[in-house]
Amino acid sequence: MLKRKIILLLIFISQFGICSPQLPDLLIYKNDTINIYNLILEEYLNKNDFKKQGDLFGLSFRDGASMNCWRGYQAIYKIENDSLFLVNIIGCGEIFYEKGKIDLKKSNDNINTIFGSKFKNGKVYIDWFNGNINIKNGELLSWDGVFKKTYEKEISLIFKKGKLKKTLNVENYIDDPNRINRKLNDTLRNIVFEKIKHLNWEELDDECGCGSEKYIITIGKNGTIKSVKSAEYKNRNKIKDFWGIKEYNTCIKTLMENLKNLKFDIIKSDNKEIEQKFIFRPWFDHKTKTLENWEW
Repeated sequence: MLKRKIILLLIFISQFGICSPQLPDLLIYKNDTINIYNLILEEYLNKNDFKKQGDLFGLSFRDGASMNCWRGYQAIYKIENDSLFLVNIIGCGEIFYEKGKIDLKKSNDNINTIFGSKFKNGKVYIDWFNGNINIKNGELLSWDGVFKKTYEKEISLIFKKGKLKKTLNVENYIDDPNRINRKLNDTLRNIVFEKIKHLNWEELDDECGCGSEKYIITIGKNGTIKSVKSAEYKNRNKIKDFWGIKEYNTCIKTLMENLKNLKFDIIKSDNKEIEQKFIFRPWFDHKTKTLENWEW
């Protein structure tokens, strides 16, 4: 049954080029329960070769997998006396659907199966974890559409071998008055549209099909446009068969030439500049001779 679900999911993704948003894990910290986007337990399971049914987008399919929870579980962690512990492994969405209640016996059985004697006093000390757990402290800044979320401001908890060593207030958005605001994806699409709408789209669409395709635009770490690619044709053979190499190159070159001077604000994650991808879908209407800015 699980394999059938995986096959259906793969077909869905291959046809529509999208993937399902995934449920986060949870952290109990200072009497709050916080969504976190660190796959600490999953990294342990993969490293120790625990049974899985396959991989997709860096996440593993396990028993109990669903469209919004491919790994098949949610982990709940807790910080006590500056130490990080695993306290529960629950079913996907269990804490939400059961209004905060969880099946403690099943959770304990799950932890026992994996950790055995390391499970003491209802918890496991996460002595293998070195890294950061970032907590929301501002508005959503970027999201990969699947799991990883970055916020404009965050509290970064820095761990070494499961011990909380430092807490930092982090700002991930560098607001430069001489650059373009990039906090909202809709803003990005609109800015691109304004830069290219003056082109001769009737000719571009008739000769190359540029006005009826979906593009992935990447803003590089330095805030400039790094690349424009097709969102639907991933390799040269498909481009050749369904679009045409010459036509494709004309569309990409035209867009890049008109977008190359854009300079956006810088976005960071874990104190490092990051790239950002977004979808741009122009549509040329031959009846009205106008270019439209489609959401999808």
